[in-house]
Amino acid sequence: MSKIVLLLEYDGTCYHGFQFQANASTIQAELERALHRITGRVIRVIAASRTDAGVHAKGQVVSFRTDLDYPPQVWQRALNSYLPRDISVRKAHRVEDEFHVQKQAVSREYCYAIWNGPYPSPLRARFSYYVPHPLDVEAMNRACSCLLGEHDFSSFSPLPHPRPVRKVFRAEVREKGRMACFRVEASSFLPHQVRHTVGALLQVGRGKRKPEGLAELLRARTPGLAGPALSPQGLCLLRVNYPRPLEEA
Repeated sequence: MSKIVLLLEYDGTCYHGFQFQANASTIQAELERALHRITGRVIRVIAASRTDAGVHAKGQVVSFRTDLDYPPQVWQRALNSYLPRDISVRKAHRVEDEFHVQKQAVSREYCYAIWNGPYPSPLRARFSYYVPHPLDVEAMNRACSCLLGEHDFSSFSPLPHPRPVRKVFRAEVREKGRMACFRVEASSFLPHQVRHTVGALLQVGRGKRKPEGLAELLRARTPGLAGPALSPQGLCLLRVNYPRPLEEA
């Protein structure tokens, strides 16, 4: 048996998240269906990050075991010939059997895109959240500094979690024209943590919450206190990081 790791890109608009659901279309179901068409076998895949319904990915990492000795580039080409057009294998690697895409990941990076224009943009609607009001990005970045380091992020998730402490390595808002992107890198994330965080940051950007208010939310440790989560279409999994490049895993 060998283990293959795939680097996936997908538009999550039409899917109920990555993880398999019996009565809903998911990324995992499409990938396993394609593997079955190639191999004639039932093959289960494991993902590094279980993206929610409507969330996109540029760098999702997935692994599976197989007794077929195809080169990685053959897996890539074969899967892309069977996958729907909104899911693509960017790269494939053969790795050691001990490698685990979830347990050995040291961080995940996400971006939440905000279209801050004077009108809704139909061409950006699938991949960004529309905010027509002016935003104070400098204040939002001051608020981002409160998130850095190891904290209990209970207030940024809707339900209590048995392990709410996460370590954030990077958090910032960057502007390019009318588009703003909140980029965050952490060891891992609580359910809906990024979308709740951006909702709180938008309140800061509109002057409805002080930048230091995010530090107060962290101290409160109260599930859901940050406010409702923003819609998923602006969120994208950019990258999963490992101690060594996947080529060497």
